[in-house]
Amino acid sequence: MSQPITSVNDFVVKFANVNGSGSASANTLFAKSILRMGVPVASRNIFPSNIQGLPTWYEVRVSEAGHIGRRGGVDLMVAMNPQTWDKDVAELEPGGYLFYDSTKPMPRAKFREDITVIGMPLTEICNAEYTDARQRQLFKNIIYVGALSALLDMDVKAIEQLVSEQFQGKDKLIQPNLHALHMGRDYALEHLSCPIGITVKHADAVGKRIFIDGNSAAALGAVYGGATVAAWYPITPSSSLAEAFMRHCRRYRHDPATKEARYAIIQAEDELASIGIVIGAGWNGARAFTATSGPGISLMQEFIGLAYFAEIPAVIFDVQRGGPSTGMPTRTQQSDILSCAYASHGDTKHVLLFPEDPKECFEMGRTPSTSRTGCRRRSS
Repeated sequence: MSQPITSVNDFVVKFANVNGSGSASANTLFAKSILRMGVPVASRNIFPSNIQGLPTWYEVRVSEAGHIGRRGGVDLMVAMNPQTWDKDVAELEPGGYLFYDSTKPMPRAKFREDITVIGMPLTEICNAEYTDARQRQLFKNIIYVGALSALLDMDVKAIEQLVSEQFQGKDKLIQPNLHALHMGRDYALEHLSCPIGITVKHADAVGKRIFIDGNSAAALGAVYGGATVAAWYPITPSSSLAEAFMRHCRRYRHDPATKEARYAIIQAEDELASIGIVIGAGWNGARAFTATSGPGISLMQEFIGLAYFAEIPAVIFDVQRGGPSTGMPTRTQQSDILSCAYASHGDTKHVLLFPEDPKECFEMGRTPSTSRTGCRRRSS
């Protein structure tokens, strides 16, 4: 039996969930709360091109030193998906912690001898508190955030403040979420050994950092860079870039006097139409972009060639996933780079920019698209 890991403000937490369960907002709430305590975090939403019900992961690296790269290994696994249980448990470092829903007992063979297992009957708690199936699922996520706040000795007031901010304008949702948060926290304090060896303590190491992902930073950069037209077709994992641009424009691109929109955002019928709209807007002098992923790049080839040879500026944010198509290539290949470098059907040369972090996503996104050739940006 390995000694339990002990560390303050320096560890990795990974959440194993399922697509469509509403876990993303709760996991983000957890990461933001640590940042509010003055401790830098680097979070990553890890998901293949899945439909609802298939696996998704969210990893949070807590690092008072400010490291943002993935460290490798996991100190605390929040295992909410039985489908990926074996893989998730195997990722834990010796001496790590496994937090799981113990409503349905797992066979002893499914655990490891060198980790600390923390079971909490989340489903049972939700079933006793809520009658609506969707509420049971959504509030279960908030309940485990409350439990983690006790296990990691987090400042619950920071989480409460974020809940209030998250549901600002939807005030009737604030109290139910706070109630779920404290249900989880109170249960953990009463029934579990709190805190565990890894904890979060207030620090002053955040400086001027803000909590933002690459897609949101790139979208904000596009606003600063003067983009007024965005045409896109939903595709994982680029959709949030266009959605973030929409939110930023609603805030910054309305005429103060007339309230009229100074932008156009169009969800096209497919990827071909989206790049066609971008080229048309560029032809008329607007700064325009689209956001897509590998399959979209594959479909846009002819129009990309047209933009190059007609010398029409166009910006494409390619938010790369595992490959350029559907099925197995999305999990095993890394082909977007080549697809972008040699896009179109002729002798073309494109500008490719590769941001290494959200800061560069913003900086490259705000670079005005004044080139006479097709110009692509890549966001991570």
